[in-house]
Amino acid sequence: MTMQFKICGAAIGASLALGAGMASADKLVVSNWDGYMAPDAISAFSEASGNEAELVLHGTNEEIMGKLIASKGKGYDVVFVSSPFAEVLHNLGLAEELDHDKIPNLSNLYTEATQLKHDEGNVFSVPYAWGTTGLCYRSDLVEGTPDSWMDLLQPSEDLAGKTTMLATDRWLLGAAMLAKGYSVNTTDDAELAEVRDQLIATKKTLLAYDDTTFYAKLVSGEAEMVHAWDGWCNYGIAENADIKYTIPKEGSDLWVDTMVILKNSENKDAAYDFVNFILDPKNHGWAAENILYKVPNKPAMEALSEDFIAQFPNMGISPEQLMSYEQLRDVGQAQRAYSRIVSEIKAAN
Repeated sequence: MTMQFKICGAAIGASLALGAGMASADKLVVSNWDGYMAPDAISAFSEASGNEAELVLHGTNEEIMGKLIASKGKGYDVVFVSSPFAEVLHNLGLAEELDHDKIPNLSNLYTEATQLKHDEGNVFSVPYAWGTTGLCYRSDLVEGTPDSWMDLLQPSEDLAGKTTMLATDRWLLGAAMLAKGYSVNTTDDAELAEVRDQLIATKKTLLAYDDTTFYAKLVSGEAEMVHAWDGWCNYGIAENADIKYTIPKEGSDLWVDTMVILKNSENKDAAYDFVNFILDPKNHGWAAENILYKVPNKPAMEALSEDFIAQFPNMGISPEQLMSYEQLRDVGQAQRAYSRIVSEIKAAN
């Protein structure tokens, strides 16, 4: 089974389109996660630009990457993928090197969003959303404020059996890497073995591995503290104000989801127009307001109300703070070791 990456926005937002197949060459084909942009984004773009467009949904990065590699990118024009996968597309020669003159709304990006380690200068990708991973917890049920990844990995007696961890390779391993002071992109065999052993021990204390319903477990009280992406913690906060989000003292990873234009796109001009359309503050701001994830668009974020930021404090994390965390990167052949170790963890008693 392939590694499942974050299924962003699956819990919130209407389906943007139905079809899972590729459109004809005269239509712009955009592949994205379900609910990750406004329900009318495709139709609004078509009306504004005069370009016919179709949305194709993918559930995981691996799913769309398999299709892109098999077709050499043909049949797709713009894809939304997490940054390590954008790196892979670039390294395979499948990503278009961007002509910035065709994307004037790039000027709306924070300066920090042009300095991301996977693609400094936005040569082949445009950041769409970014954020952190931390601890999401019931402040009315958990004593004090958890401040370390070890609060999750070695929970107190009263928390044992009431915690969940993300099942996806990079984030499951990342929690232990951060706890031990290692890079979230480490390829050192000894460090990976130590991370594996810690997570096997932690498994005995978990309620579940959960990538999609952990915030609902917090709302119901079935779980009291969970390993969470900041935006998904916000879904819980929206339902129960006693739910809080914190980044442990050892830090977080910086995750980035991106837009990539395929080199073999048959609709390059329309693809550029679409990326530019999304970067309009009103269009990009929809993601912040509705999927509750930070976007790297300065005017879009500045338009959020003070009440909104007060309700969802992690939406106020600054670009400077985000950039202080290590970005998830493509680890190349070491991904095999990552997947093997996660399999060993999940198979352990």
